[in-house]
Amino acid sequence: MKHISIKIFFTLLINITSVNAETIKIGLGSCLDQDYPQPIWKSVENEDISYFVFLGDNVYGDSLTGSLKKMERAYTKQKSLLPDFLDEIEIFSIWDDHDYGVNDGGMDYKNKELAEDMFLKFWDIPKSDVRYKRDGIYFSQDVLFFNKTFKLVFLDTRFFRSELKGQKGKYLKNESKDATILGDVQWKWLTNELNQKFDFLILFSSIQVLPEDHGFEKWANFPNDRKKLLNILDQFKHKTILVSGDRHRGGLYKKDSIYEITASSLNKPGSFSYETDKFLIGSTFPEENYGLLEISANTIKLKLKDKSGKSLNSVKLDY
Repeated sequence: MKHISIKIFFTLLINITSVNAETIKIGLGSCLDQDYPQPIWKSVENEDISYFVFLGDNVYGDSLTGSLKKMERAYTKQKSLLPDFLDEIEIFSIWDDHDYGVNDGGMDYKNKELAEDMFLKFWDIPKSDVRYKRDGIYFSQDVLFFNKTFKLVFLDTRFFRSELKGQKGKYLKNESKDATILGDVQWKWLTNELNQKFDFLILFSSIQVLPEDHGFEKWANFPNDRKKLLNILDQFKHKTILVSGDRHRGGLYKKDSIYEITASSLNKPGSFSYETDKFLIGSTFPEENYGLLEISANTIKLKLKDKSGKSLNSVKLDY
């Protein structure tokens, strides 16, 4: 793909999109290194998706110093590598640490405003979009599927996030009363979004929400914010799906009546070491993978597939 001419209508106002099909397919993926081969796109294209969500680490442009020179080169290269079929569908994107600018970075990252501007320009976000006028890349969009309003909420888990405690791979809980992932302004915005009327909620977070048992980045590192989020979602627990990336291993999770699908990585397989979690459904999958949400009139299927399109795991829920 020589350039990104993506059909984006991002807005904080309700923007209703109706798709006439028996099944609506939303592709999901994260962790796409511009310096690695990207064979997975052939299988994704064969799915005939209507949307694709980039869940973060959409390029690898971070550096130890926080300089954005590598990021600029990464975006330039990635633009030439993304497949042409993405021009024909609607794209949504959030970032994670490697397209934020510093590994496991948070609110203290010195170049975060510059990184945000680069991110918005790469994804062809219109200058009129509210994200150019405020801090952070969070946004929402309402879409109409089968005469039902689906609220899509995309969070920023980097710009406002407090300090991590402990060492990478062995992160501890930051239980300070002021510790946060979303920050006050984004929390206020999210609360307002969830007070609006909708039939089903899909919430996208670059880092995992439900898992608790691994030592890497996750919402559980900030237990106060995680508890606050899950308490809010409890009122929507029969009509909520969580979507995440980051981990270089895919998985499906369930807590109470809320499911989470983690789709990671598109082209950087993770460690094949064993990992489980109290909320995990089956196994995790460190091979290259992508996710699918297949939405029909009364059911939603959550699917993980490998780079050849072979099914790894799936669940179906009624709504």
